[in-house]
Amino acid sequence: MSFLNDFEQILSVECRQNEPPFCTAECPFRLDVKDLMKKIQKGRFNAAFRTFQNTVGFPGIVAAACPHPCEKACLRAEKDGSLHLHHLEQAMLSYATRKKPNAYNMPGKGKKIAVIGGGISGLACTLSLCHKKYDVTVFEKSGRIGGHLWDVLSPEIFLSDIEEQFQFESYTLESKREILALTEVSEFDAVYVATGKGGADFGLSLSGSGAYASGQNGVFLGGSLMGAGTMQAIADGLEASHAMEWYLKTGGMNQPAAPKGTGLRLDSSRLTEMPEVIPADGERYSEEEAAKEAGRCALCSCDACMRECDLMRLFEKTPRRIYEEVYITIHPGTLSRDGTWATRLISTCNQCGLCKSVCPQKIDIGKFFQQSHRAMVKKGAMPWAFHDYFLRDMEFSNGEAALLKKAPRTDGTPSYVFFPGCQMGASDPDYVKKSYRYLLSKQPDTALWLRCCGAPADWGGEEERHEAEIREIRKQWEEMGKPEVVFGCPTCRQMFAKYLPEISGEFLYEKMAEWGIDLPKPETETCSIFDPCASRDFPELQQSVRKLAEGMGIPLAPLSHEGELAQCCSYGGHTSVAASLYSREVARERLAEKENPYIAYCVNCRDTFASQSKPVYHLLDLVFGLNGAGRIPPTLTERWENRRELKRSLLLEYWNEETEKRTKMNLWISEELKRKLSRDMILESDMAEVISWCEETGRRLKDPETGHLVGHKKIQNMTFWAEYLPKEDGFELFGGYAHRMCLEDDVKCQSEK
Repeated sequence: MSFLNDFEQILSVECRQNEPPFCTAECPFRLDVKDLMKKIQKGRFNAAFRTFQNTVGFPGIVAAACPHPCEKACLRAEKDGSLHLHHLEQAMLSYATRKKPNAYNMPGKGKKIAVIGGGISGLACTLSLCHKKYDVTVFEKSGRIGGHLWDVLSPEIFLSDIEEQFQFESYTLESKREILALTEVSEFDAVYVATGKGGADFGLSLSGSGAYASGQNGVFLGGSLMGAGTMQAIADGLEASHAMEWYLKTGGMNQPAAPKGTGLRLDSSRLTEMPEVIPADGERYSEEEAAKEAGRCALCSCDACMRECDLMRLFEKTPRRIYEEVYITIHPGTLSRDGTWATRLISTCNQCGLCKSVCPQKIDIGKFFQQSHRAMVKKGAMPWAFHDYFLRDMEFSNGEAALLKKAPRTDGTPSYVFFPGCQMGASDPDYVKKSYRYLLSKQPDTALWLRCCGAPADWGGEEERHEAEIREIRKQWEEMGKPEVVFGCPTCRQMFAKYLPEISGEFLYEKMAEWGIDLPKPETETCSIFDPCASRDFPELQQSVRKLAEGMGIPLAPLSHEGELAQCCSYGGHTSVAASLYSREVARERLAEKENPYIAYCVNCRDTFASQSKPVYHLLDLVFGLNGAGRIPPTLTERWENRRELKRSLLLEYWNEETEKRTKMNLWISEELKRKLSRDMILESDMAEVISWCEETGRRLKDPETGHLVGHKKIQNMTFWAEYLPKEDGFELFGGYAHRMCLEDDVKCQSEK
């Protein structure tokens, strides 16, 4: 599966998830400022101090002398003022009660290291190596340690801090001992040259082969000698100790230098404004003030996908974690080779595209999920039940409910063809009827094309089936004379743009805005337009919808996610079966953003929200004066009947053709049970087929407690059960359900073996 390797490479090279925040990138020590702020915010000053101490070596010196370049780099600098990291460090030092360094009880390493120069860089290197129990000798040509710190800080500050940090460590100090040639330290296993600004470099320079490596084996250079300022000199000493240890262990001078800078890219305008905290006494934060100021930290990280993508946010899955779980699902380590670790996760992606839209590197995790879904289908390892109903619905839309007709009373090649999609007429046949009537009034040769765009097969990972649908759509369009398509469904337009780019088209609402339409002035309160995720790449559509709403005088309140940031209503990808709880939670989050009614122009968004009792109009409800905001969405059975009625009425009205009357079993079903069957993806016609089968074959049981008859039948992939009783010239249904199991005593099942 090459796409797995390709995606792993993309994550390794392009993903910015683990890039350091701007403050850390500017810090010579690469201090984990986010971790520090989290601890201070919780009042954990001892833990914060330990993080600081372990990173910088000499916390007192660094806190006193650091110019804090991190503050200038803070993302909040352009919003409401940088975090006052200097004050926060001082508060940490003031309120921490345990400041003694760690005492490491380890055996000596048996290696001797020479540090030439007793300045702060040499001492930092010495401290780090002493922690690891190397035998270190410091050679200082003057009579005092500290180097240029004597010109920067009060001796009381830096000498006490040096003494504090070395209290559990020992090293040999050769005071007033100037090294004139490296031969004087030839008996040492490694040497760090930190002689300070203008000091002796022994004719060496940085070789570039590794961190702090000179051209001479075992000799390293750093600190002010190499032009570093005070803070960088300390950091050099600490980092050089790691390079020296690498050399002592491997014999190589090639340890990579610590990374510089950051690949992070964030927009400060999206931050919530939080005023900076000023110390009440004008000098030092109280513990509460420090915690409040630390709470302003934006915790900068490249987590746009984690914040914006419902799947990654609610399941708390990073891109790297997603890759790992999908990999072991497609290539399981089980003996049976049928691992299902992330099967449901793969089917939960709604293919909305928001992850790619918000990612600064445009990494398309949705595409990776789609490829994974297809791979699992090819293996026969993806549960077919996740998409079974939707594929049946597609078959119905492209079979019994399909219609392709030139405009009435025309014979030539149509200029336009109206493609409303399969669900617009399923929700309300008048959406299609009124729209087609409008198009004919503006362009009398407009043809009509009722069918599904193939999205269910695409979302279900059924690649071969989807390709067959695309071929058929292309064939029908070519036979029509290649007219321009007028789309009524954003998902259909998205599918055509992706798989049929040769077919040009625009949206119904764009044509209304362009050609003009007499708009009513509905009396409605302030509404919010909900952009469907499929509209993300069609800004002209989004603008035309707003133009129509404004033309009707409807006050609009924007949602936080509109336009390019459009979110899924929860319908996309057909996640409701694979992850029903997740799907409902996503819908609730969309609805909770605004209390006012929504205006949807995707019928699936409209019906999804209406099923959650959200006041919501379809745009066509307002344009044509059809329905109020409280219309209950039809059941699945009603959706099928609506499409049958739509086809029948259109053929009769425009082409004077009558369809054959369909005979139906008389079923009495309570409204509550109808809704339950619909939620369970069961059609009333499925129940009728089960009852008919049971009555014809006598294969049924009688419940002795209720007297109800119970029977089952396998229809395509699913086994359906019905609980019923004969009634007058039909049957009354009391219950129904379905499952994936194939029963051994099922005659149909046995005949297939």
